[in-house]
Amino acid sequence: MSGHSKWSTIKRKKAAADAKRGKVFTKLLREVTVAARLGGGDVAANPRLRAAVQDARANNVPNDNIERAIAKGTGELEGVSLEEVTYEGYGPGGVAVLVEAMTDNRNRTVSEVRHVFNKYGGNLGENGCVAWMFDQRGYFAIEPEAMDEEAFVELALELGVEDLATGDDLYELFTSPADYNATKEALAERGIPVAVGQLSMIPQSTVRVEGDKLRQLLRLLEALEDLDDVQNVWANFDADDQALASQEG
Repeated sequence: MSGHSKWSTIKRKKAAADAKRGKVFTKLLREVTVAARLGGGDVAANPRLRAAVQDARANNVPNDNIERAIAKGTGELEGVSLEEVTYEGYGPGGVAVLVEAMTDNRNRTVSEVRHVFNKYGGNLGENGCVAWMFDQRGYFAIEPEAMDEEAFVELALELGVEDLATGDDLYELFTSPADYNATKEALAERGIPVAVGQLSMIPQSTVRVEGDKLRQLLRLLEALEDLDDVQNVWANFDADDQALASQEG
């Protein structure tokens, strides 16, 4: 879990950068389109679409854009045909890396992903080589400024989450995938600000990475995140807080 929280912290800071807002909008709207295609355009009857729309609105995506993305997914408007694809591989230090993408051209996407792995000392592997090391869970990160630790633990018990973790930088809640939307809505009803809230791939164990391998790994993960077709990147690494902080920025 600690490895996941550290990478979530990095991603949270990157997502906050105004320079990347256009790219963030694109990724959020792709999720809306695919969710509508797979489960229909009714937000109330499609939990994945409901979560995608909530995420888009939380990131200030205009409602007109969201409605057009839904219409593209249901076929009411013309648009490219997107499909979900997952890539698996290893980064520096033997870290397992899981890449979730949405693409209209599998050949282009796998070529770009393979290039990034090779450039930063990693290896793209076969399907199934690392996915078994991760479990899908609902994940929420709350900044300690929002409440003290005692109140956070009481909140976790009240919500009936599967697990929790506390640290200096983040408080974390873990739920089953089925309970993700209900937990998200419960937090919103209580007015609790969520720094990160998403269905995540949580590593079952982590690999410690230091020095040059850590720098190379972070470059790999960032380069994968920056690919247009990539939605999410998960990795089972852990690192010293001070060493990690020195690599940011």
